[in-house]
Amino acid sequence: MNRPATAAAPSGPHSAAPPGPAPHATGPADAPAAPGPAASDLPGVWEDLVTTALLGTDRRTPADSPSGADAPAALLDAAAAATVRRRAGLRPARAAGRPRPAPEDPRPGLPPAAARRLTTLLTDRSGASGGGRRGAAPDLLELLPQWLAAANARGFAAPPPVLPALLDAARGRTDLRPAALRFAGPRGLWLARLNPDWRFALRSAPGGGTSLPGPGDTERVLRLWQEGLFAERVALLSSLRSREPSAARELLATTWATERAEDRLMFLDSLRTRLGPDDEPFLERSLADRSRNVRATAAELLSALPDSALARRMAVRAGACVAVDHTGDAPLLAVEAPHECDAGMERDGVVPKAPAGRGERSWWLGQLVEAAPLGTWSRRLGGRTPQQIVALPVGDDWRSELHAAWCRAAVRQRDAAWARALLGEPSAVEAGGPGAVSLAERAQLLGTLAAGERAEWVAGFIGTHGLPDAFQLLGVCAVPWAPPLGRAVVDALDIARDAGSYPWSFSGVMGLAERCLDPAEAGRLDALLAVPDEAEDASPGAGGYWSEAFQRLVSTLRLRAAMLAELDPATPP
Repeated sequence: MNRPATAAAPSGPHSAAPPGPAPHATGPADAPAAPGPAASDLPGVWEDLVTTALLGTDRRTPADSPSGADAPAALLDAAAAATVRRRAGLRPARAAGRPRPAPEDPRPGLPPAAARRLTTLLTDRSGASGGGRRGAAPDLLELLPQWLAAANARGFAAPPPVLPALLDAARGRTDLRPAALRFAGPRGLWLARLNPDWRFALRSAPGGGTSLPGPGDTERVLRLWQEGLFAERVALLSSLRSREPSAARELLATTWATERAEDRLMFLDSLRTRLGPDDEPFLERSLADRSRNVRATAAELLSALPDSALARRMAVRAGACVAVDHTGDAPLLAVEAPHECDAGMERDGVVPKAPAGRGERSWWLGQLVEAAPLGTWSRRLGGRTPQQIVALPVGDDWRSELHAAWCRAAVRQRDAAWARALLGEPSAVEAGGPGAVSLAERAQLLGTLAAGERAEWVAGFIGTHGLPDAFQLLGVCAVPWAPPLGRAVVDALDIARDAGSYPWSFSGVMGLAERCLDPAEAGRLDALLAVPDEAEDASPGAGGYWSEAFQRLVSTLRLRAAMLAELDPATPP
């Protein structure tokens, strides 16, 4: 808003030019000096001048100013005079206190090569353009999360000069925030307090940067719990729960009755960490909470404790709905879904109202089976193993509903034996096995298995069913991918290339391979870099696109290997 004053200074009545004829024949410079507006009128005068400048002097003339060709010069003169008055009327403000010095970060600094690499990753925008061909160059921005994870695993501190760029990157990508803020450390939080654009760091960091008291400091723990901000209280409860579960639960009980419903729900969720039998009395009391969401969460947590009273009640209810029918030529599972949702079921977390398009009885049945301990089914169904139970036919089209509920129970109870039974063999004709009804459920079931077994199952699935259905399954596998899984993905991409289709159909899997394939696999891919001979039925130019995609994959893998070597100078590149 000071630009008009700058433009008018050389020719206005308040300029520092020597005395002489006014530069304008007519206008305010020739008129006798009029008393300036009162200080209280200056804001209104300035707003009037700004409005006139925006509209143009041909559409609006300032008060007490000539019209016509002299109006623009008169407007600039008036703006210059108003600017001087505004500045002259300012009173010196009290000097703000200096910010406290940034805290020390005891972690070791990055090796020089790794620091240069981080600067490149934070400033590169080659992969940020939307649409079009990506070319053969690696997408450096997509490698930043992996670089941060590796740097945090080695305990390095962020170089102070890159902290602004690091906070900017975390501001734009929520998936980067946990790793970026951990890497930024205490100096990053100190810097975030000085810039409103980085306030997210104070909300995202545990306690907003507040040092949390240890479990032995009872007085500070109670004071922070009773007087702290909500984020600080959540951080305190989570920290305490990870170290002393009983102390965290007892602290929560001291204020439970006076907490808001949404806060009770968040606090109750913290009990998932190190959930154990000692938590049952507190959770059982929470079944009578006035909030439906709190009751549902308490019931879910109790159902994850197979020996809890709620789990036993659910086992009785679910067992009454499912039985083995021996009247036919072969045994099958007969299902009789509940005919009502009584008060006891509702108290134990069963939601009575079914979603739109869902039958009430099937809705109630799914909730009962999902909450019943999986270990009780073998006893109730003739001593059969999970594989034998899942293999039994189910009468009256209840199979999908029953197996889907068992899938949810296996995920909730982290039961690997039931997960294997529901997944089935990866080479089965029915993609995903006898119990999985969706890719999302298959991915959740895989999450209950150990990393090696998970990778082996997905590799077998890709070998049988190819890549189109494997994207979600690959997302739950540990990084870097185990050698069998990596080879299965590369072989499937090679088969897709030979089929003559465009690589864009596999861009998601290719992007995952760039981030998740073991860098040691780069040497095996050299044979795929050449442009293949195109078959008659191949898509035009597909071979060149595939060659480009594999070049980018190999370049990215070698870049990842170099990144890791730079973070560990003892390892030769």
